[in-house]
Amino acid sequence: MPDAVRRWLAVWRRNALVWRKSARTALLGGFAEPLFYLFALGYGLGNFIGQVEGFSYMGFLAAGILSTSAMNAATFEGLYLAYTRIEVLRTWDGMLAAPLGIVDVLLGEVLWMGTKSLISAGLILAVTTALGLTPHWWTALLVLPTAFLAGLCFGALALLVTSFARSYDFFVYYITLGVTPMVLLSGVYFPLASLPEPLRAGMACLPLYHVVEVIRPLVAGRLGLDLLGHLAVPAGYAVGATGLAIWRFRRRLLQ
Repeated sequence: MPDAVRRWLAVWRRNALVWRKSARTALLGGFAEPLFYLFALGYGLGNFIGQVEGFSYMGFLAAGILSTSAMNAATFEGLYLAYTRIEVLRTWDGMLAAPLGIVDVLLGEVLWMGTKSLISAGLILAVTTALGLTPHWWTALLVLPTAFLAGLCFGALALLVTSFARSYDFFVYYITLGVTPMVLLSGVYFPLASLPEPLRAGMACLPLYHVVEVIRPLVAGRLGLDLLGHLAVPAGYAVGATGLAIWRFRRRLLQ
């Protein structure tokens, strides 16, 4: 294994060991809330809405909840928990005093955020499978690497935001102006076809829309080359945001 990868995995392992100590609480928070949305909206509104784009509303919503659970897990980790490690616990200072550089720490953190998304989406996927909402398990399993990629994307974006933060209050801007519009307007709860064309075009530039557009067909058992185009968008965001976050943290921590 290359030495660089060993260093990234050392950061990943440190975060995993800390998370394991409070795993029950963390899993409950990341697992229960998405299920409340799935059951409340799926059963509550589903009886009134009926079929949506060939899906039952419960099945349509399940793919959206899988997507948002992956996004939320990485976003929370990359904002609040990463900021705590940087400014409150000074964990990053300790790691940078060891034979680790900014790149090692950032990439280890991003890998951990992808893992958090994988865990969160995996739990939701197990429930949707038990409910019969994922009829083709072999394509549904592809949701897991998609969730991991989504975690890399949204974790890197969250770290980029954290690189500018001087307090926890700063994150309100990103949550209110970035995350909330994506959740509401990226096809999670209703098809984008009902939105005005300029708004649809704007949402198509954001990563959550493309994550939903990959996960929804996989849940339904559909595979196609068009999914690769959608996957390229969160992958591009992950690479770009990671590079910018490395540059920002170099300026912030090593100045």
